[in-house]
Amino acid sequence: MNYIDLLKENKQEHILKFLDKIDDKDKERLIKQIEQIDFKQLKELYEISKEDKNKAIIIEHIPFVDKYKLSEERYNKLQSIGEEVIKSGKYAVVTLAGGQGTRLGHNGPKGTFLVNIKPKPKYLFEIIAENLKKVNEKYNIVLPWYIMTSTENNEKTEEFFEEHNFFGYPKNNICFFSQDDLPLLDGDGKLVIDENYNIKVASNGNGSVYKAMKKNGVLDEMKKRNIEWVFMGAVDNILLNMCDPILLGLTIDEKNEVGSKSVVKANPFEKVGVFCKKDNKPAVIEYSELPEEMAKETDEEGELLFGESHISCNLYSINAIEVIADKKLPYHSAHKKINYLDENGNLIVATEPNIFKYEAFIFDGFNYFDNLSILRGRREEDFAPIKNKAGVDSPETAIELYNNYWKL
Repeated sequence: MNYIDLLKENKQEHILKFLDKIDDKDKERLIKQIEQIDFKQLKELYEISKEDKNKAIIIEHIPFVDKYKLSEERYNKLQSIGEEVIKSGKYAVVTLAGGQGTRLGHNGPKGTFLVNIKPKPKYLFEIIAENLKKVNEKYNIVLPWYIMTSTENNEKTEEFFEEHNFFGYPKNNICFFSQDDLPLLDGDGKLVIDENYNIKVASNGNGSVYKAMKKNGVLDEMKKRNIEWVFMGAVDNILLNMCDPILLGLTIDEKNEVGSKSVVKANPFEKVGVFCKKDNKPAVIEYSELPEEMAKETDEEGELLFGESHISCNLYSINAIEVIADKKLPYHSAHKKINYLDENGNLIVATEPNIFKYEAFIFDGFNYFDNLSILRGRREEDFAPIKNKAGVDSPETAIELYNNYWKL
């Protein structure tokens, strides 16, 4: 079916008006985009935007282990189990770095954001590289480091690493791979066009990492290296411990395929996703989905029953990643403020949410397993994210946590 029929059949004829206005080069690029769209999936995504987000689900507490309440004997046992895997070269790290630094006022991939820590400013990627080098030195190994970018930032990310000589990390142990994009839709389910006459797209969420690893040959490459365990973490947490032998030892000792580190919520209503059992499966529930009464509920020791924050500090067996990669994770819709061109080529500047973006969430992969190992860490040692330009989870708050942790 040609592109004209595709658009007409799927009620996207408004795109034809743009094709009549642009030069041959832009037209060729736009047609190629149209031909690559999965219109069946597009209809499914639009239906997500209209779903009732308050449908009934059964939410229950999920057990966790507090790292700092372990007996010395248990701690040493878990450490020994974890360190044995790390030393034997069966461990790898994945950094989720598909985002841009827009919310921080930074023009470029988020990992290229410069953080004004002591004793001197460092880039987010540089902080990760240095932390991994410390692990390598400690265990006399070289951890394979995989970096998931997006089509939007992959080229600039690779150029950045070249310009900075890979921050001294062995180049042959760094592998870049890219996640996919999904089109954005307006309130009527229509595709939107950007100022360069492209169909507006956005990366399809951190939950796409599993499929991206399979599609880009990362899983095959890991198996050739005899990797058995893989850690995945976000690029923007400057206290992220990517190689915690206690988390690894706990997950193996509990005979689970997936493990995750948590920090306790700052208060019952902190805007974070929390671990739970959802319909009897391990899950993370968004703060907006957790009823107020449940958010305040405590156990006999006064601990919040739903107090374990998901901090994107996740560990998987290679087999678990393969299982999830073959599943169809759900997409979630978010209503965003997005500028676009109307049918007459005029720029519409958004003043309120007007466009739907669709993302898969990494924690939805937990649902395919009966159990999940959760290790509670400490915010001041494990979680200093840089999400916002100012206020909560900003460079200012993260830098303070970082400097305090390293006593700088």
